Amino acid sequence: MLTMFPTPPAGLAGDTIHEDALWIDMFDPDEPTRARVQAATGLRVPTRDDISEIETSSRLSRIGEALYLSVPGLLGTEGGEDRTTPVGFVLAPDWLLTVRFGHLPAFETYAARCRAGANGDRTSASLLLGLCESLVDRLADVLEREGEELDAVSRRVFRPSGKTRPRRTETELRAMLRNVGRVGDLISKIRDTLLGLGRIIPFVLANATWITSEQKTRLKTLRSDINSLTDYDRHLAGKVQFLLEATLGFIQIEQSNIIRVLAVVSVVGVPPTFLASMWGMNFARMPELTWTFGYPLALLVILLSGLAPLIWFRTRGWL
Repeated sequence: MLTMFPTPPAGLAGDTIHEDALWIDMFDPDEPTRARVQAATGLRVPTRDDISEIETSSRLSRIGEALYLSVPGLLGTEGGEDRTTPVGFVLAPDWLLTVRFGHLPAFETYAARCRAGANGDRTSASLLLGLCESLVDRLADVLEREGEELDAVSRRVFRPSGKTRPRRTETELRAMLRNVGRVGDLISKIRDTLLGLGRIIPFVLANATWITSEQKTRLKTLRSDINSLTDYDRHLAGKVQFLLEATLGFIQIEQSNIIRVLAVVSVVGVPPTFLASMWGMNFARMPELTWTFGYPLALLVILLSGLAPLIWFRTRGWL
């Protein structure tokens, strides 16, 4: 799919490269589309393999005046799909090409703004700045939401409401553990995106000699925003690790409680079993058999032999 901004006249979008277009957004382009864009702009359109490389030299390069940039973009997370997809940028004085292979909410939001005419400075560098700012705003919203989620998990872990059965408590803790793990995986992906964006800015400042002083100021402001989000992401990562360890600790405590109860039950049952088996032996001469109150006395002794361990465990604080 091929989309151009500002939007060309009706009937030309996706078919012809309009002369007034500054930003060409390619969604999973095929070879004919890449060839058509290359012929119209004179810029090489990177493939998915090109923008999937993780080396800095592969993600940031310059050919003539054109800058080739790539970063992992975060896909939509509302439906539980926490994945990243490679996103490529080609920045030239007269063109901005973007290549992506997933629906990125930040791209779609900024494209809607462009269609509405909200982007007044119509230059390729301004469009790249707007896209990066939209990506950073999107990441900030996701980090804020996940931070609130971690706060809610922390409240449930350390301040449980009321007393619940051990089996139910362990189930809830396991659900919290899965939730914390999901958040940890998501913020690690956000960290990758922030790291990629953070590398793009100094590279553009050093190599894009045609950008204006105002655009340089916006780039520096964006770099400060990225640094603050990276610090917050690092804070959330530490909180995730803390909650993982705490939740695992509580799960182990609950499991220990179950084992302790089983141990107490087994110990409590030993004395009555011993006494009942002793008095149940069929010997001809057993003095207790001739006692008038032998039977109720035996029941009382068996009962007391079972209560004695319970009382002792209680005094020791094991119950």
